[in-house]
Amino acid sequence: MFPIVSAFGAGIFPVGLDVPAPPSVEPAALKAALRHLVGSVSVVTSGEGAERTGATVTSAYGLSVDPAAMIVAINRDSSSYQTIRRFGHFCVNVLAEGQEDVANRFAGFGGIKGAERYQGRSWTVRASGAPVLEDALLSIDCVLEDEIRKFSHAIFVGRVVSVDVREGRALLYGNGAYGALERPAAAE
Repeated sequence: MFPIVSAFGAGIFPVGLDVPAPPSVEPAALKAALRHLVGSVSVVTSGEGAERTGATVTSAYGLSVDPAAMIVAINRDSSSYQTIRRFGHFCVNVLAEGQEDVANRFAGFGGIKGAERYQGRSWTVRASGAPVLEDALLSIDCVLEDEIRKFSHAIFVGRVVSVDVREGRALLYGNGAYGALERPAAAE
């Protein structure tokens, strides 16, 4: 045990193996519960040429605006994990409404892998060298700063080196389906 200072004041809180943790829920129960979360759909891309790969995620978030930083959780068994580590870059391509085909390709539907996932769309690169989807709603280009490995995933922290923003509505995913938010009518 060691002292911890929190928003509620200083105190001694047990840390470590001497405190029994409650049992975890079954993975299937958590997976079923998480289906109800709605998130924006992003394709996280990395690599160069024939060594490009990517993954569809709803786990990409802004970490900080000063300094500009993003975080993304990637399964350590995926090809994207090794590619991000090897090339030291990634791009968070937030998909627009109507880009379900891109989400499905990068989710591996139809057995499509690696650089084949990039076919049928226009791609470019920005400052980091990571692939950028030219018609994504927004693209956040990052240089890898840090990696936190926990359980089946790694959280990558990226320093943002360029941002592209376009007009449109974000593609959302929740409860097993794609969608988009309706914009409220403008007040007169």
